[in-house]
Amino acid sequence: MTVLMDAEQPDRPDDDALLAECRIETFRAGGPGGQHQNKTESGVRLTHLPTGITVTARESRSQHRNRQIALARLRAALEERARPEVPRIPTRTPRSEKRKRLEEKRRRAEIKRAREKPKLDD
Repeated sequence: MTVLMDAEQPDRPDDDALLAECRIETFRAGGPGGQHQNKTESGVRLTHLPTGITVTARESRSQHRNRQIALARLRAALEERARPEVPRIPTRTPRSEKRKRLEEKRRRAEIKRAREKPKLDD
């Protein structure tokens, strides 16, 4: 994953402005990596306070690299949230599909009818 510089994308807030809106937590990443990973707090969790979006990065052994990864993920999550939802255009159900549904309903009804207890007068 590459983190693009702000000069290449002028409409994005720079890292400092985005980090000012976030709560930054560091933690021990855990997992494979031995003593280094068990002793250093290289995992980064960013919580964007205005929206409540939380992202985590713990891939790298470097806290600085994990912070950059978390910032990129936060930007992606904010862009996804800002994207307008496109309404679904309902389409007509094809005749063949209606026929399949009715046939399946008939088949299920037959199975359920077969489960009934026999009547006493039979």
